[in-house]
Amino acid sequence: MKVLFLVQKEQRAILDRLYDGIAAQCECDIRWLSSDEQADLRGYFHKHVDTARYDRILFFLRFKKEMRQWRFIRTVPNLVILEHDAYQNYISCKYTGLFSAHYRRMPWVRIISSGADVAKRLQDEGFDAVFVPKGYDQTLLSYRERERDIELAFVGSTKSVAYSGRKALLDELGRVENLLVTKTRSGEEYCETLNRIRFFVSADVGMGEYMIKNFEAMACGCVLLAYDQGDRENSALGFRDMENLVLYRDVAELRKKLSLLRNDPQLAALIADAGRLLAERQYSFQMIGQKIVEAMALPLRASTLSKGWFSWFR
Repeated sequence: MKVLFLVQKEQRAILDRLYDGIAAQCECDIRWLSSDEQADLRGYFHKHVDTARYDRILFFLRFKKEMRQWRFIRTVPNLVILEHDAYQNYISCKYTGLFSAHYRRMPWVRIISSGADVAKRLQDEGFDAVFVPKGYDQTLLSYRERERDIELAFVGSTKSVAYSGRKALLDELGRVENLLVTKTRSGEEYCETLNRIRFFVSADVGMGEYMIKNFEAMACGCVLLAYDQGDRENSALGFRDMENLVLYRDVAELRKKLSLLRNDPQLAALIADAGRLLAERQYSFQMIGQKIVEAMALPLRASTLSKGWFSWFR
């Protein structure tokens, strides 16, 4: 399968290993588009793309720029959209409902969503949605068997509007527990910090799916304390409460389970080990890349646009 894979040149997260994981499973032409190129996809395709060469064209671009160019995007044949932010379609933020509005203009396009519940909700709206979860960079993040001298911590951002629930929960927890909330540089510093943390607090409140940090913390051997995203998400991911992670719905439940684990370090170690093995076996970017290619390879729906729309590509 020949794939044209368009990604963002300026990306906050380091996702190169995810791209490598996809490229390892197909004949992949990866192109990094600048902000200006993403803002003028019609011009980019006219100058640089012969769509007839590819079995699939995969977008992993900024939704903010995609949604303004739907008239062109719906003409791209064999299109698949990889989307890690579609949960924002269903939460209160500036993108509420806009993903649905965008996809409604091209309902034949396959959407690969990183949330099981988000994928199901998109399917219920009539879209060709497939679930493939987020994962972690196995070359940057790993278990190092070092002393865990930070008991309870969160590493990451709390400033975005989409993270308002995360910030509120961490603030509440910080008032009653010795919680470290910090940020690090990506790569080595981040890996070292995760390997120092015994209990990692994931607070993806109101998001409906598990963010990358959950898989990163598990892979580095933390006991993951994760805000519960519901049965569909947990079942799809193989998450089992008090077996390979710890699920909670509020600070009171988190503190109750944390107290239990403080008094039973052997159980805490078993949960950490089981979570790490799950992440290593199923959620490395190498594995996620394979799943994305499998999702792309499934037969696509036929476009309802006339073939005349595509004639200018030839």
